[in-house]
Amino acid sequence: MNPAIGFASFLLLYLVPKCQGSGTDIALDAKATLLHRIDSLNLLIYTCLLTLTVLTIWVFKHRRVSWLHETGLAVIYGLIVGAIIRYASSTNQVTYIDAHPDADAKYNLSVPPDIVRFHFPDKIQISSGEAPIPNKTYAYSFRGEIVNLEQNEIDLKATFDPEIFFNIILPPIIFHAGYCLKRKYFFRNLGAILTFAMVGTALSALVIGSLMYGCVQLMPASLAASFTFLDTLYFGALISPTDPLTVLAIFSQLKVDVNLYAMIFGESVLNDAVALVLSGAIQNYEKRYSVDGGFEITAFLAAIGDFIGIFSLSLLVGALIGCLTALMTKFTHVRDWPLLESALFVLTSYAAFLIAEVFELTGVVAVLFCGICQAHYTYNNLSADSRNRTKQLFELLNFLAENFIFTYIGVSMFTFPKHHFDPWFIIAGFLTSMLGRAVNIYPLSFLLNLGRKPPIPMNFQHMLFFSGLRGAMSFALAIRNTVSEARQAMLTTTSLIVIATVVLQGGAATHALAYLRIPTGQGQNDENEALPYRDVRSLYQSTETSRPDTPHGSGDGGGEKARLARLWGAVDSKLLKPLLTHARPPLTETLPSFLRPLGRVLTTTRQYTQAENSLRRTDSDSDLCIDEPQPVPTTIDPQQLWPGLVDTRISVEGITGSNI
Repeated sequence: MNPAIGFASFLLLYLVPKCQGSGTDIALDAKATLLHRIDSLNLLIYTCLLTLTVLTIWVFKHRRVSWLHETGLAVIYGLIVGAIIRYASSTNQVTYIDAHPDADAKYNLSVPPDIVRFHFPDKIQISSGEAPIPNKTYAYSFRGEIVNLEQNEIDLKATFDPEIFFNIILPPIIFHAGYCLKRKYFFRNLGAILTFAMVGTALSALVIGSLMYGCVQLMPASLAASFTFLDTLYFGALISPTDPLTVLAIFSQLKVDVNLYAMIFGESVLNDAVALVLSGAIQNYEKRYSVDGGFEITAFLAAIGDFIGIFSLSLLVGALIGCLTALMTKFTHVRDWPLLESALFVLTSYAAFLIAEVFELTGVVAVLFCGICQAHYTYNNLSADSRNRTKQLFELLNFLAENFIFTYIGVSMFTFPKHHFDPWFIIAGFLTSMLGRAVNIYPLSFLLNLGRKPPIPMNFQHMLFFSGLRGAMSFALAIRNTVSEARQAMLTTTSLIVIATVVLQGGAATHALAYLRIPTGQGQNDENEALPYRDVRSLYQSTETSRPDTPHGSGDGGGEKARLARLWGAVDSKLLKPLLTHARPPLTETLPSFLRPLGRVLTTTRQYTQAENSLRRTDSDSDLCIDEPQPVPTTIDPQQLWPGLVDTRISVEGITGSNI
């Protein structure tokens, strides 16, 4: 054999495949570098959008502009950038190859396979013969149905996995709502808040779902065939929760009545959790119980049981994690290292969300009540540095997460490939969402006013209706599943409702307050802030109505509620607070005699040595308004009423118009 021919064969059989492998590595590196650059560009776009939003907010605050809120700005900027990405981007097109499943492959169109394996051929043809190469298999993850083959890389990268919203972005928003909740006013209006958030949200979902189902039946057959009653009921559940950030920000600036603020904020905090559990119960109805897709009383009752059970267990998980964190911070010296203490606080709070999700509960409910328990108990055990750090950290995370979601809503209107624009469905969605909000507010307010003292005035009811802006929770529920045409129509309609309510209703909040003649410049004062002289008698009257023998002290009326509130206050102040914090009185004084040894183990030295009620001064809102009633003083410190006066005490009964 000619040596030259043998050497050429050696090069052909051994070196050429190695060179090809090297070329493959170079191509893959180039592809990875391109994807990394696109990922960085995508993150840079959102970072610049948030930066621009922050700077514009500063300009608006400096110029005292109140007709557009930060969330509305984020949506508008997102719409502009989404349009630029969609129509002006020149990034390389996505490459694709057609693959056809085998005839005996087991799959269906409703639930596509999670991973598709692509096999290269075992050998490659070379001009002078066959050169075998190792077989390679590549796995491709499922991202959903392809609507537009002409999409580019930046379009795909600008669309996030919906699970990111639930597992990363929503938890800090919900936890912040519970951790920074003004519990005093929240519990003062607890009856109204629970009625609007739980009964009202369920009623609103039922009304919207029923009306939408009737409207869908009047639409073209192609759309009507893709909707079932459970689909429209699911739409009612996802569109019912409110997110009145814009309205609440204006309320805070203008110091609107604290009870109105508490009802709107409290309802928005709880109805997110209720809507999430309710939507899950609707999804599980047909999957777990329904046989033929029709209405079954057994399945309906089982779904109600699911709703109550999941909500209660999720609440319990969040409360237990909050109490466990309080015990750890009380009986350890981790407060000597504030950084570790803050890290422990954040991790255990996030663990409440994950634990609930792992056990098929609702993490949103768990993290909400974990935040409430952390604020009521754990906060009092933290060092001063950790208190400031955790408050500021979650406030910052909430601000960034909220604005990111609204920015993404705007961007996704152009970049998300699975929108389905049906004008009739969109119009019906707007109308039924307003009707559902009206059913939530007006009939329930009428029922509440039958026993509530003072009643909810009509202008407050109108403002409650007006504050029904939709936001992050509705969008997150809508984008979680967009496989079917029905779900795609729901996403498009939900996105448009969110954008319209945030921009239009949020911008008109100040005008609505003026039109409804709701007084401003009143509430939101802490109890120790100075009051003008004209509020002397109102202060005296408010202390009178909070006496134990007054049946309206809780703000919702009814002596039974007052007794239940006092019962919980007694348990909290004599058992839970001394157990979970360093509050007095110690457990050795409140537990029965046969449990005194256990009380000594669970009582710290700090509880014995600190002054009475010193804990109350650490946080003005750390104690619920339903604690045991304190004696009402017959005199008022004039320094609280007119700062600068020399007199130390004056009698309320001695104040008359001529004296003032």
